[in-house]
Amino acid sequence: MNTTSCTNCVFFDDATKQAAAASATEAGVCRFNPPAPQAGSEAKSLWPVVTAEDWCGHFTAQRAAARAA
Repeated sequence: MNTTSCTNCVFFDDATKQAAAASATEAGVCRFNPPAPQAGSEAKSLWPVVTAEDWCGHFTAQRAAARAA
């Protein structure tokens, strides 16, 4: 497992399942960036959906330690 992946990030929330993430395995949402507006006048803004193995440039060892604590 990649230790710098979303699953080890303090901003990874796997408890919240949005419609787009419900069918994805090991999916969650990234709480680092704000929810993004969706197309359509009735659409809601959604947190970015990521998988546990995704990664980005916001990962730091300090944040991983905070998640583990």
